[in-house]
Amino acid sequence: MRELYIVLIKAHTGLGAAARCITRYPYTHIAVTADRSMTDFISFSRRYHSFPFEAGITHEYRYYYAFGRHRYFRAKIFRLPVSDAGYAAVMDYIAKCEADKDMLFNLFSMATMPIVGGFRIPHADNCMSFTAKCIELSGSVEMAKPYWRYSIRDIDGLLTEHLFFEGRILRGGAPDDGYMTPFEPIRYLSGMVRMIIGLTWRMINKKWTGND
Repeated sequence: MRELYIVLIKAHTGLGAAARCITRYPYTHIAVTADRSMTDFISFSRRYHSFPFEAGITHEYRYYYAFGRHRYFRAKIFRLPVSDAGYAAVMDYIAKCEADKDMLFNLFSMATMPIVGGFRIPHADNCMSFTAKCIELSGSVEMAKPYWRYSIRDIDGLLTEHLFFEGRILRGGAPDDGYMTPFEPIRYLSGMVRMIIGLTWRMINKKWTGND
């Protein structure tokens, strides 16, 4: 038997703060990890703090969630018992996503989740659908609806009996890995335009692949 950890995160970002004001729910990001030390998290999210539209599957670290004057971030962690077969299925899915450079961040589904409950776009994911897919592949819990319809709050409720920890986590060191690359307006806007055009094109064409 193996273990996977699902981590709900209250990140200190502007978008996170705005989402909390709207939803009245503390957690605005979610990731999966097999690392008991809680230092290496895997999610489908921004790759640079100042450029949210440059996003995809990525490894995240504690200092991505707490930076500047913040020394801690709040997290809620669930520990899932996973069979060897389930664990292998999750790791295989993660490896395929990491090898696939054409996947897009499903911003449209994330932005409209509170209204329409999520929707699929070919070859696109976000932190919620990616993590929910990992949960589904693990076989640890029974899921009553398609994985891409699970919000962070839904996953919180789904995994209640597997609660492992809730509280503050120290951010630790912050090596210069490029995540805090300074903001550039042109780069920010070009990233936004590319993402919107890419997602719109895939919504119109709806060409599904084996990884979708």
